[in-house]
Amino acid sequence: MSEPNQKIILTADRPTGRLHLGHYVGSLKRRVELQNSGEFDQINIMIADDQALTDNADNPGKIRDNIINVVLDYLSVGIDPTKSNICVQSTLPALHALTFYYMNLVTTARLARNPTVKAEIQLRGFEDEGLPVGFFAYPVSQTADITAFDATVVPVGEDQLPMIEQAREIVERFNRIYGETLVLPTALIPENDAQRRLPGVDGKAKMSKSLGNCIYLSDSAKTIKNQINRKMFTDPQHLRIEDPGHLEGNVVFTYLDAFCTDEHFAEFLPEYKNLDELKDHYTRGGLGDGTCKKFLYNVLNSTLEPIRQEREKWANDIDSVYDILKAGNEKAREITGNTLARVQKSMRIDYFADRSIVKEWETLLKNAEK
Repeated sequence: MSEPNQKIILTADRPTGRLHLGHYVGSLKRRVELQNSGEFDQINIMIADDQALTDNADNPGKIRDNIINVVLDYLSVGIDPTKSNICVQSTLPALHALTFYYMNLVTTARLARNPTVKAEIQLRGFEDEGLPVGFFAYPVSQTADITAFDATVVPVGEDQLPMIEQAREIVERFNRIYGETLVLPTALIPENDAQRRLPGVDGKAKMSKSLGNCIYLSDSAKTIKNQINRKMFTDPQHLRIEDPGHLEGNVVFTYLDAFCTDEHFAEFLPEYKNLDELKDHYTRGGLGDGTCKKFLYNVLNSTLEPIRQEREKWANDIDSVYDILKAGNEKAREITGNTLARVQKSMRIDYFADRSIVKEWETLLKNAEK
């Protein structure tokens, strides 16, 4: 087990495509802040390719191809490989063994009650008879990931809280049966309500690659403008500029809540000091949606421009990216391998750790002869 009072982070992303603004405000931006805070002894960031295969088993090339996209997105937002350890899930055999052991500690009925699992099943349109076992057991696999790194803190979006709750249940049950072995994790969610669950540009509850309602971190300025102007919802009752506008359900203002700062107003919309003033004018009437959308475009483009530039720099040095991943995997294999050994010892299935079992067998056989 890690040293007492150590603070360790584990986060992960599925490599099913490039990362988008939902990832950025929900976790990536916070990861960089935590990484640079100096408060944590170890930060592990994992590309969860095994978990991505649970609903993409017929298209493994999609997963392989997107590993590089995810790594580039990590590096472009400020993840520093000298401070954060980046690794790939499938290269860590200990995770597979831990997943199998933990499966015996949770029932199918409990997994079926997990609201995150239920929502993901519905989102992907799985029927009961067509639901892959690996996908259904996603919370167990995630528990293996978390505990393998002795993670004390897991930064997640609000929709992932049931997963952390289930991980804690499995950890508590394991420790109750086999003795204190695993570290109990806690969740860390974004502080800003808008960041906890950023909707898609079309107002859907979740920004999703499959729904085509994303703005990706690597999108060009032109693409961002098109997504805002053509797909982003405002207030359907705000037909004339002089009409009072409504903020509830207005995606433009949801994004402004998540991204804009007072400095953005000074640079792009100096007639307002802050977002409160803009909101007040909009709800009184006399402020057009076009002005709000143009301001949002400037905010998002200024946020993403340095990210795009950093991504391009790393994309031109793929050899270095490969070396970063390779080194990260080697470190992660050592960490997770130590956890697996500890778990197997607690479960008394570390048969060949030493020759002590020989004496146990001899005693067992002698007692049987009496």
